[in-house]
Amino acid sequence: MSTRSLPPEDEPTGDDGRRPVRAAALRAARHVLRAARSALRVLTTELGTPTSPGIPLFDSARRRWARRLPYVVAFGFAVSLLPSGVNVLGNDYGVAGGLAGALATAQSVPLLLAVTRPLQAWWVMFAANVVCAVVLTGVDGVAGRPWPWPPTVIVGYLALMLALSVRERRRTLIAVWLTTGVTGMLFDAVAPERSQSASVLMFVLSGVVLLLGAALRERGDAQRKLQEQETISEAERARRTLLEERTRIARELHDVVAHHMSVITVQADSAPYRISGIPREAQEEFGAIAASARESLAEMRRLLGVLRSEETERQDGPERAPQPGIGQLPKLVEATVRAGVPVELVLPGEPVTPEPAVDLSAYRIVQEALANVVRHAPGAPTRVSVTTTGGGSRLTVLVVNERPAPPLSAPLETSGTGHGLVGMRERVRLVDGTLDTGPLPGGGFRVAAQLPLSAPFPPSGPHPAKDSDAP
Repeated sequence: MSTRSLPPEDEPTGDDGRRPVRAAALRAARHVLRAARSALRVLTTELGTPTSPGIPLFDSARRRWARRLPYVVAFGFAVSLLPSGVNVLGNDYGVAGGLAGALATAQSVPLLLAVTRPLQAWWVMFAANVVCAVVLTGVDGVAGRPWPWPPTVIVGYLALMLALSVRERRRTLIAVWLTTGVTGMLFDAVAPERSQSASVLMFVLSGVVLLLGAALRERGDAQRKLQEQETISEAERARRTLLEERTRIARELHDVVAHHMSVITVQADSAPYRISGIPREAQEEFGAIAASARESLAEMRRLLGVLRSEETERQDGPERAPQPGIGQLPKLVEATVRAGVPVELVLPGEPVTPEPAVDLSAYRIVQEALANVVRHAPGAPTRVSVTTTGGGSRLTVLVVNERPAPPLSAPLETSGTGHGLVGMRERVRLVDGTLDTGPLPGGGFRVAAQLPLSAPFPPSGPHPAKDSDAP
């Protein structure tokens, strides 16, 4: 007798039809267990890795009282919560006196440790709170009172949350908050008849305190980083100002040096035509001098092209205006007077012909000093004096402004950056002079520069600054 085999889809399966469902459930369970182990590992890592242990809270504060404030607050909480905790546990909840004292001590004294090691203090206080909750499950005074966290426990725990929030990372705070909530729910599940919603209250209040403290900490971190960036930016601005001023001086000196080099070139080229009877060797020497002067001019122009700033490169053409000097000071003073600053100008009685570099430096020093008066002390009476001292070998430039009268309008700038003095120092250093600046005892400001009438040739090595007010 033959039997007909059934197709696979028609074969009786019994429990085989539930095997795919079971396999899917097992895979889902494995994924859940794997995720739980990973979360537990992260939780353990965060709760076991404190941030900056041993460093007191607010240790970077500038004021001394701010650095002492955490110690005062922690001591106040510990001193007030210790006797209160003993009284609440002993009288209200009916815990034995010795056990109540031990639990209250473990729940309050760690607040002193929280100033330097808040995460370690949390471990101690959290363990003490759990032990206290376990003890309270076996006493009869819990009925009608908060459980598993008594009021003193909640107050001390919130104080600890505040210390944690200003020190630990965000992930650590989340781990602490979740551990607190899960522990409270476990106690509620074990003895639901004793619960008076203290676990929910602890969970919500601790989350609020952690959130506010973390927000304040992150705001303080952002402000510190902003201050650091401002400090870096100010240093970069000072450095850029110095480089721009040196570039400006280089451009101005180009005109001074180019004039002398051009004179040398013309004299060398025209010497054979102006002077008769010059030997051929001398004519060749004059030609070599003129060629060297032209080559030096070309090299100087190439170097100046490297030093020019982008703003100068964008100009329509080269700077062709003659460089100013002491002779242009009356026009400068007149323009300053029109800006509302009364200025008195005193010039030497006899004509003075300083070197071009000294003449330009003296003009720029007065120009920058008057600009500072206009910006910072509008309307202040100012005196500009240019005299010769040292037997006619030195030029003294003095700009003094008095304390301004109550201004009709606010100054253009209320705080100076000191960048204007950078150019003065560089120009004085260039001609081997000295500079003295600073406020006057009765108000006002003083700028005094001593410049040699004949600028010395600078040495080949580094030239130290001679400014009396250099940092």
